[in-house]
Amino acid sequence: MSSFSTTTNSIFSLLKEAIAGKEVQVTSGSIKKAIFLLAVPMILEMCMESIFALVDIAFVSRVSTNAVATIGLTESVITLVYAVAVGFSMAATAIVARRVGEKKHAEANTAAVQVIILGIVVSIFVSLLGGFYPKEILQLMGAEPDLVAEGYRYTQILFAGNATIMLLFLINAIFRGAGNASMAMWTLVLSNGLNILLDPIFIFGWGPIPEYGVAGAAIATTIGRGSAVLFQLYILFFGATRIKLALSDFVLNLKVMWNFVKVSLGGIGQFLIGTSSWIFLMRIMSEFGSEVLAGYTISIRVMMFTLMPAWGMSNAAATLVGQNLGAGQPDRAEISVWKTGQYNAWFMAIISLVYLFFAETIIRLFSDAPDVVHYGSLSLQIVAAGYVFYAYGMTVTNAFNGAGDTRTPTIINFFCFWIFQLPFAYAAALLFDWGPKGVFWAITLAEVLIAVVAIVCFRKGNWKRTVV
Repeated sequence: MSSFSTTTNSIFSLLKEAIAGKEVQVTSGSIKKAIFLLAVPMILEMCMESIFALVDIAFVSRVSTNAVATIGLTESVITLVYAVAVGFSMAATAIVARRVGEKKHAEANTAAVQVIILGIVVSIFVSLLGGFYPKEILQLMGAEPDLVAEGYRYTQILFAGNATIMLLFLINAIFRGAGNASMAMWTLVLSNGLNILLDPIFIFGWGPIPEYGVAGAAIATTIGRGSAVLFQLYILFFGATRIKLALSDFVLNLKVMWNFVKVSLGGIGQFLIGTSSWIFLMRIMSEFGSEVLAGYTISIRVMMFTLMPAWGMSNAAATLVGQNLGAGQPDRAEISVWKTGQYNAWFMAIISLVYLFFAETIIRLFSDAPDVVHYGSLSLQIVAAGYVFYAYGMTVTNAFNGAGDTRTPTIINFFCFWIFQLPFAYAAALLFDWGPKGVFWAITLAEVLIAVVAIVCFRKGNWKRTVV
């Protein structure tokens, strides 16, 4: 009993340390402890990101069908902003982690500043596009006139305030690269908390605040994210962190910025390849009717709740690799990746068993239509069959990104998604009459292939010699 009590106290002590907002030392000491301290806040950060989208839909669904459709269409277009933000974030984490590992904190500050400047420049162009042409954007996506009339303000506000999306991503990436994953987590807690509080106030009106409808969701989201960005900047300027900025640091450094752009291109490519693949798979699924499509959509949403924590855990590998390579410890970097992958695999194995045995029960929580339940549960079971491979695949991919080698996973994704997955899904589902199962198996086999190829490439060790 005493041993159990000691272990429990030790775990709670580590949990407290993980979410306390302190920077983690990852280049020395216990690798297991470093993974835990990085992974816990990163997992919680990914969960916060999932909640953000669900909250808006939950409130807006009470406004109108057009309001929900407006969010869907706008998010589809603004995915391009997310692609740039994600690519920039990968580069930011890799470069900042490398400089911190090298103990070159002044150069880490310079990299952070260039990241922020570039993010602001890109967001200005996007703001102008969405601010002046929101109706045209919705029309381009096939929106009906009544939807455009009701929803264009949402599109306009979200695009005009896209700097909050960009900077939220980028500064959190800087925090993660510096080993302060808990600060990135607390930033999203603040952002989500404000969004949840403000959504009903601006959507439905409260007191002196008028009812804005779907546009209110964009106002709440922008205020929530904007407040979180101000909090991030306060920490960067006045907090006790490895990255400590001053106004005098905001000087354009084209050499550093170009290096940052080169590293980020692979990350942008990875995101766009993955996103476009899912869009094409959805198009294939639409051939089998709305109930089949609904089952597939529900299963994907369910899976995202478990994939996000796994992705958060794998993000720890990026920081561990970046800082340890900077510290001249490539072997420690490699060991960190395999340990992180192992822990991720155990987590995913447990989740896969839950899906394999309780898929139908889970889908019934969302719908009781027979075909929806059948195909939704079938999707969960087939895709979950490859979960252990996914765990290693995403961990190793993030390890490449953390080393600054964003090119290798981009090439792997291109061949496994576009050259293998999409043709296989089309042929199996439509030509060989496998039906929806053809798409489900295409997803599983592609992810397994990614894991196998990524591990083979990782073992070659070329990532250890990447210069950023």
